[in-house]
Parts: sequence; structure tokens; C-alpha cells
Amino acid sequence: MHDAAALCVVAAVAWLITARAAVEMGAVPGTMGLGVFGFVGMWTLMMAAMMLPSISPLTSLYLRVSQGHRTVRAVSLATGYLFVWAAAGLGAFAFAVGAERLAVSAPAWAHATAVAVCVACGVYQMTSLKERCLAHCRTPLGHLLRYRSMTGPLVELRVGISHGAWCLACCWSLMVVLIASGMMNLLVMVILAAVILVEKLVAPGRWFSIAIGVAACALAVAVWIDPSLAPGLYSGATTAPMKM
Repeated sequence: MHDAAALCVVAAVAWLITARAAVEMGAVPGTMGLGVFGFVGMWTLMMAAMMLPSISPLTSLYLRVSQGHRTVRAVSLATGYLFVWAAAGLGAFAFAVGAERLAVSAPAWAHATAVAVCVACGVYQMTSLKERCLAHCRTPLGHLLRYRSMTGPLVELRVGISHGAWCLACCWSLMVVLIASGMMNLLVMVILAAVILVEKLVAPGRWFSIAIGVAACALAVAVWIDPSLAPGLYSGATTAPMKM
């Protein structure tokens, strides 16, 4: 439990720093004026805030059945996990750059992209692939034997990378919605973090993921009517609602 509590403390500190940055920057299109290193750093901090609480049960369980210094192994596992999300930050940066350019030079295309992102998220939430990835995150016991069979240096780092890859496959569509909503949209961050936590830890069943998918599709309709609901792809230019 101490390891889980430590991860939650790190996540809480990351939330505090992120919240302060969000107040200063606001939810705007693009990279918020940050270069690739600054953007990836901020992205990784956000992922630490949003994702670390959801892996605390796996971390505690894994460390209980393995040997070695618990604190060092916990840090190594979390580092590997966040490395995956930091690498995903490069893709997020490319998407944010494209979103900023679209919002300024082609607002109609930016509007269409915002709607498409929400629809894609909604559809993915209902797929069997989403359920398979989510099942790994919900019940990692079946993977502990494989993790324990790993040998050599930096084992916990590799375990963190492996689990992070599953989490990325599970949650990527939600993070794309986050970018479309404005990278520093604190309200959306809180909502998505809560969704992820419920999906992984409460495990209410597939109906919850489907309900989130329906909500994402409803958001797509709302964005179609009012493009300002996706500030990550909206520069303030006037765009007429798209015809379906």
C-alpha cells in the first residue's frame, strides 16, 4: 500500500503543477507556444497526474511478489510506464501542431477534424480491441507470471514499458479528445482522468466503456453545432455548422 500511496502523492503533485500551468496558459489550439521538448515535458507531467493512480494496484501487486528494494523498483516501473506516455507525446505534439495550423488557416477543416476525433473516440470505446486492452489493465494478474519470468537488468523498467503500452492502446482515443479540447483544458483533464480511473479500477463492465463511447458521439454532435466546444481546434474564426 505504501507504494500505491507514493504513486498517488506523485500524481497529486503533478496535478497541482498542471493546474497552475492550465490557469496561466488556458485551453488554446496547438502547442501553447512550447517547443517539442517543452511540450513533451508538459505532456508527461499531465500523464503522470492522470494515469499514475490507475496503475497503483498493479505496482503494489507486482512488488509484493518480486524481490529487491521496493522503492527503487517502484520508481523504475513508474519511469518505464511514463516513458511510453512521453514517447506518445511526440505524436501528440505533431497532432497539436497540425491542429494549430488548421485552426488558423482552415477553420472548416479544423471543425471537421474536431467532430471526427470525437466520433473516432466514441467508436473505439465500443470495439473489442478497447475491451481487450482494458481487460489487461483491469486484471493484470494473468500477466504477472510473464513479468516475473523476465530476467536481466532493468526488469521493472521493462515491466513499466509493457504495461504502459497496454494503457496507451487502451486510452489513446481519450487523449486525442483531450488535445482537441485544448491541451490545458483542466475540466476535460479531470473528466478523462475520472473516466480512466473508473474503467480500470472500479471495472463496472463493458457497458461503462460503451456509455462513454455514446457520450463521445454526443459530444461530436455538440461540436458540430458549436465548434468552440473543441478549443484545441478552434481559433475563434466564424465557421458555419457543417451539413451532414
